[in-house]
Amino acid sequence: MKLLIIQVAGLGYEFAASCGADSLGGCPARPMAAVFPALTCTAQASLRTGLPPARHGMVANGFLDTTLRKPVFWEQASALVEGERFWAAFRARGGTVGMAFFQQSLGEAVDFLISPAPIHTHGGGMIMGCYSSPADFHQRLTRHARRPFRLHQYWGPLASVKSSDWIAAAIAGLLADPDAPGLLMAYLPGLDYDLQRFGPGHPKSTAAFRAVQGELSRLAAAARANGYELVIFGDYAITPVTHGAIFPNRALREAGLFSVRDVRGMSYPDFHGSRAYALPDHQVALVYCLDPAARPRAEAVLNALPGVERVMEAPHPRAGDFLLLAQPGAWFAYPWWTAPREAPDYAAHVDIHNKPGYDPCELFFGRNPFRVSTDPANVRGTHGRADAAAAFASTLPLGAPTLPALAREIRDALGGGD
Repeated sequence: MKLLIIQVAGLGYEFAASCGADSLGGCPARPMAAVFPALTCTAQASLRTGLPPARHGMVANGFLDTTLRKPVFWEQASALVEGERFWAAFRARGGTVGMAFFQQSLGEAVDFLISPAPIHTHGGGMIMGCYSSPADFHQRLTRHARRPFRLHQYWGPLASVKSSDWIAAAIAGLLADPDAPGLLMAYLPGLDYDLQRFGPGHPKSTAAFRAVQGELSRLAAAARANGYELVIFGDYAITPVTHGAIFPNRALREAGLFSVRDVRGMSYPDFHGSRAYALPDHQVALVYCLDPAARPRAEAVLNALPGVERVMEAPHPRAGDFLLLAQPGAWFAYPWWTAPREAPDYAAHVDIHNKPGYDPCELFFGRNPFRVSTDPANVRGTHGRADAAAAFASTLPLGAPTLPALAREIRDALGGGD
């Protein structure tokens, strides 16, 4: 059997239904429970391993390395995902595997791999590029897409469904190659951007969904033409922002638990001097008590914040000491400052690795067109709570109620079950 798996960022079941869609790529659409936290890296790790976050360890899109006292976001090493991959037995029997644009994929045990990997220059610029294995795989996909991959369409103020269109065109062409992998996993990010910018009820979000439907139809046709079965799933559903942003690190700083250092009038975090820090990621925040004695005070301060629904135990050591869960319609923002002059230099730039928390404001231009917005009021859609079902469709007779269960069903369909 040959199989194409397509993950569509932000593809919620109710949202798809509200757009008048009862099918995806020609297959009936069904609801599937999202993993919690309902985040990109968490969902992708659950697909790859068939395990919940408490076991595979990717509890968010980032975490605090407590040894280095350094937050890391969007790190790409596959070793961060713990657990056997669902394709292990398939590949051991000689099957070939490809991954396109999955997080934590570098070093993965696959035969074909592509992931964005720009080079940040010393002058502050960026050289666009992708990590590719084999080395010519990026060039091969570019020939199929018939245009270069544009990183600014993949993330930032100019990000759009054009990124997904490039991936769909490249993958559709790849399926026809004689040596195309028997199992191919691809990620389409484009829908997620406008859902965060405008919310699921906005016409621009509906237009983005129509574009993604076209991409799925193209991929489904290519799969049929080349003898591939098809699985399509959403990683999470995006819900409207009605409450706004919550600032846990402002509260910790006011309580004397979070420390900063002044550099040319700008405020930078001091993780070596801080007693507690909250790492925000959409509707969850991972809280690290760097001084264990600070936990009762940190928990009380954060639990009292408007918009926080509850404090939860951390599911994995990497997740810190406890989690914060936002109320429906609320989300966590990373800033610890209030005066604009205190903002660190990266605040107004796309800088996904230096910012110690996820920043959806990077999807908007600031007043200066060469900078991104720092206004969290712009954000209209969020995710993480896993209240709403994701969408799922397949040509295979799969009935998985959850993403880990889907991974196990796919493993069995590939002949890799126990």
